[in-house]
Amino acid sequence: MKPRIAVLGCGYWGSNHIRTLKSLGALYAVSDANGARAEGFASEQDCQAIEPEELFKRDDVDAIVMALPPQFHAEMAIRAVESGKDVLVEKPIALTVADAERSVEAARRNKRIFMVGHVLRFHPAFEQLKQLIDSGELGQVKYIHSHRLGLGKFHTENDALWDLAPHDLSMILAITGAPPVEIRGEGAALLDHLSDFAHLHMRFPDGVRSHLFTSRLNPYRERRLTVVGTKAMAVFDDVEAWDRKLAVYRHAVWQDSGHWAFTTNEPSYVNVVEGMPLTRELEHFISCIQTRSEPRTGGEEAITVLRILTAGSVNHD
Repeated sequence: MKPRIAVLGCGYWGSNHIRTLKSLGALYAVSDANGARAEGFASEQDCQAIEPEELFKRDDVDAIVMALPPQFHAEMAIRAVESGKDVLVEKPIALTVADAERSVEAARRNKRIFMVGHVLRFHPAFEQLKQLIDSGELGQVKYIHSHRLGLGKFHTENDALWDLAPHDLSMILAITGAPPVEIRGEGAALLDHLSDFAHLHMRFPDGVRSHLFTSRLNPYRERRLTVVGTKAMAVFDDVEAWDRKLAVYRHAVWQDSGHWAFTTNEPSYVNVVEGMPLTRELEHFISCIQTRSEPRTGGEEAITVLRILTAGSVNHD
């Protein structure tokens, strides 16, 4: 039996959840503070529209996907798990570490599934990259850098770091397997008091270094994660076509007579089976509900992401 899932929040990303869950046969209801918007989606997708306050009282709703402004995530997630519902909460799951910890603890206490919408962890190209790393194809990982740049979107609560960095931080944490021991952040606010550019520099327990750059005031889109290992380097570039999304560079660097030498090689492209990350994420959520297993992107990782964002944040007057 497919779980009966409701989507709370029918905005831009919530609408993607609605359509994807419908295609998976698991959409049961939609809910939004704007009743007319919810009714419109309910009519379009042939499901129920339920008032937000009523949603938590309904025994016929098994789980809720939350795609709300982040300042509401913690409160709503706690209400959901305390009313016996599993949850998938979009990133960031809260605006403070304390609220995130309260949400995750409430889910644990009520024995509910708590999953976080770090959707790029379910991207086929990232899954392939992770396999390359785990198999030793790249050697020992030494450096990871990610660039997530573009124009917009602009939020009243979220700056460029909090809006754009969680996906990359989730991928970096999956590769390193440990939180950073050192975090340094830099930001620049050009439009108002919220940073439009942000850099994060991190050092991990085994010496791995990482650098993350986000911007919402950039003239071109860049969605690139680069991993530098002792044997090879790999680039996951989500702007590229599917047959070029994951490239491996087997450059060689060595010391010869006291001088450094290197050779460059053309990239080899890894065959990546096409698949929509959101579809795969929601399939995973459904599977976790059915099997009562811990999600790949669970609450503890999301708390670590929030700790990094908090440590790396730069306040502006």
